[in-house]
Amino acid sequence: MKFLHSMVRVRDLDASLDFYCNKLGLREIRRNDYEKGRFTLVFLAAPGDEDRGQIELTWNWDAEDYGSARNFGHLAFQVDDIYATCQRLMDAGVVINRPPRDGHMAFVRSPDLISIELLQKGDSREPCEPWVSMPNTGVW
Repeated sequence: MKFLHSMVRVRDLDASLDFYCNKLGLREIRRNDYEKGRFTLVFLAAPGDEDRGQIELTWNWDAEDYGSARNFGHLAFQVDDIYATCQRLMDAGVVINRPPRDGHMAFVRSPDLISIELLQKGDSREPCEPWVSMPNTGVW
């Protein structure tokens, strides 16, 4: 068995691609428009992981309310430097909902309120400011 992808419904494809690609650093692998079904599928992956662990963004052309998306759970990505990643996301306007106070784990949310867990690769980084004193924001 091989894990292929997780599907996430998105309300605004452009905002979602900006978040996942421009801010989080994923790459678009392929895109398919289905006029008869009135939806678009866009497959994304982390650089170097194009053949596994993909995310399928499903954009239904007709407006739908998906609620808060808390029932989905979360997507998790391993990062080389949790602090640098969180700083880059903050600089791009992304709220760090659960800061990496422990030097190991943080949470952010996509424009569609999907929780994204960021995990430090290898051992935890030494706890440091501003992260240690940063409070949680919202939910994840």
